[in-house]
Amino acid sequence: MTRQELINQIKEKQSFLCVGLDTDIDKIPQCIIDEAKQHDGEEYLFRALCEFNALIIDATAPYCVAYKPNLAFYEAYGVEGLMAFEATIDYLKEEYPNHFIIADAKRGDIGNTSKMYAKTFFEQYDVDALTVAPYMGEDSVTPFLGYEDKWVILLALTSNKGSHDFQLTEDANGERLFEKVLKTSQQWGNKDNMMYVVGATQGKMFEDIRKVVPDHFLLVPGVGAQGGSLQEVCQYGMTADCGLLVNSSRGIIYASKGEDFAEAAAEAANKLQQEMAIELQKK
Repeated sequence: MTRQELINQIKEKQSFLCVGLDTDIDKIPQCIIDEAKQHDGEEYLFRALCEFNALIIDATAPYCVAYKPNLAFYEAYGVEGLMAFEATIDYLKEEYPNHFIIADAKRGDIGNTSKMYAKTFFEQYDVDALTVAPYMGEDSVTPFLGYEDKWVILLALTSNKGSHDFQLTEDANGERLFEKVLKTSQQWGNKDNMMYVVGATQGKMFEDIRKVVPDHFLLVPGVGAQGGSLQEVCQYGMTADCGLLVNSSRGIIYASKGEDFAEAAAEAANKLQQEMAIELQKK
């Protein structure tokens, strides 16, 4: 998906919501587990993961522009989990081809290894974007940038508590590590193929980030269960083209553990979309 196509979807839907598919078999409603077991007995895992994802996607698709399955939640279940990840990607591409698909895998290694990771996600799975760790430098990132209309999303300033351990450390000139990542990486990619992960919990720090990358899209986790403020993110991080994809995972997909889980997910996504529409109207 091109930058302009993404912007068009945001304007059309009045939403910049990304739904994170962090699908945990221990948190899936029991009704899904029971139905899967009726069909497949003890080999129910694949069916349960796929069915839950499909129902969540159907419920939330009107309110979001992107989905972000987190690879850790599929790799944890071995082959069946990876099959469920691939089936979810296929379902999205077939049923909702205008939605932006992010594989949250946080890959990044020496050049020849990154080349194979890029092949996996951009050729085999054919997703739109992949999260990448930039800390091994240019040759670990550039293999991902050779694909037309595909995106690299570099970790910049994350939402977790431990982000302060390294990302905010300063060099002798007072430049923080995340700022160095932002500045240096612009020599590798551009606003049409590179985004940055910036946690919603960083608040006013978005102002500093926009001084370095005024036009790049930012993928923003941490709204909802992690306590980030959508309004604060928009105040300091939104651009004329929006420039944001705000992710919510647990707050949407686990809004209910009952049989009404899909309806509850739709309600949570709709609530965020309405808040986003208000923020977009301010620009």
